[in-house]
Amino acid sequence: MNYAITQRKLANPAPLGLAGFALTTWLLSMINAGWFSSDSTGLVLACALCFGGTAQAIAGVMELPRGNTFGATAFLAYGAFWWSFALFVLFLHGKVPAAFVGWYLFLWGVFTFYMWLATFRSPRALQLIFLTLWITFVLLAGGEWTGSTALRAAGGYGGLLTAVFTFYLSAADVINEVYDRIVLPIGEAKAFKNHAACLMTARAERGSGNTADVAVRCIA
Repeated sequence: MNYAITQRKLANPAPLGLAGFALTTWLLSMINAGWFSSDSTGLVLACALCFGGTAQAIAGVMELPRGNTFGATAFLAYGAFWWSFALFVLFLHGKVPAAFVGWYLFLWGVFTFYMWLATFRSPRALQLIFLTLWITFVLLAGGEWTGSTALRAAGGYGGLLTAVFTFYLSAADVINEVYDRIVLPIGEAKAFKNHAACLMTARAERGSGNTADVAVRCIA
């Protein structure tokens, strides 16, 4: 009797995490840019807790069994950022000096900067997300340190640009996977393309007994 052996495929959690970050960032950035007053913050907090915080953290946990260190670190960290932001506004707003808030934002900028450095072998879309997010954190930190509404507004527009790039990558991940071809280009770096092609070869050779050898070549 023959038994069919099926390999369960793990879903890609990146589109969910990216969408959660993009939507929440867009809402908050509209306020920072001056499009809406702080009266709209309540909806940002709700989104930060549910979508930007929880859904993004779930995406990070899902990246762990996939062995994606970068994805797990990014989604769990920024999910925690949105949770900390929501808790701060709900319970501590007005009780913490602006200079200290500036340091909070600046240190998130430090984290984002070295995460950006880790994207240089990744698609250009991902590089743009972390570059614009780093600039956004620096501008917002400067706004808190100096009390400059211009810097805060600039940070708001930086956040809007970050959200656009993030929405695009989320959409590309979903659409390209569903149609199994490049519908929305993401500017794949050469190293990323080579690695992806190598993995496709590994899948094609699965069952031939050469999978381990191909996997070693992909890592090398």
